[in-house]
Amino acid sequence: MPALLLIAHGSRDPRHAATVAALVEEVRAQRPGTEVATAYLDHCAPRIPQVVGRLADAVAVPLLLNRAFHAKHDIPAALRAAGSRLPVADVLGPSPLLLAALDRRLAEAGLAVGSPAARARTGVVLAAAGSSDPAADAATRAVAAEWRRTRRWAAVEVAYASAAGPRVPDALAALRTAGAERTAVAPYLLAPGLLPDRIAAAAEDADLVADVLGPSPELAALLLHRYDQARHTADTTPALTA
Repeated sequence: MPALLLIAHGSRDPRHAATVAALVEEVRAQRPGTEVATAYLDHCAPRIPQVVGRLADAVAVPLLLNRAFHAKHDIPAALRAAGSRLPVADVLGPSPLLLAALDRRLAEAGLAVGSPAARARTGVVLAAAGSSDPAADAATRAVAAEWRRTRRWAAVEVAYASAAGPRVPDALAALRTAGAERTAVAPYLLAPGLLPDRIAAAAEDADLVADVLGPSPELAALLLHRYDQARHTADTTPALTA
């Protein structure tokens, strides 16, 4: 069984690495016996070259929500530079498990997520990091649309903490214009840090603000699902011959 190499971005904020470590423990709890290793692209240790050399067999699983620059360029380049040809799993989003994790965090913040009546009165801001890649932002908007469709929220608006707008206050205003009686902000982010703090500060007018996705059981299950998909694909891909 190949190891699961979780590749995270990294951050100067120590809460980021602590969250990644907690998520790894959740993955291990869900899949005992599977070796799980962690490597970072930036800011934190160990880096990819320090880890891949000691793994005889592994699948790289990016801890990324969208297929933007880090997934398309940084991770493949870092693996190539390390002399690695490990199979790389797909990014996490979109997935129903991410919607379930968002539901969990809103429920923990005090929203009656299980009540259809409460959902019908509530407008939600899906607050993401934002990207210069139009495809990544389009993927986030698609997640918001699916979340509204499946949960029947009063409305769901997307806001970004960086890159182009709209910002959280703009999205909250749009929810109220759409008739939402209550407003909630759900960070579509994996770990604490600068951008989640920026979102929370901008959400002071919301009725409630959820936590980041963090080491939720749903996120751990999704990482394992992406690992399994990539592992099975690697097992069934014919070897290239000269």
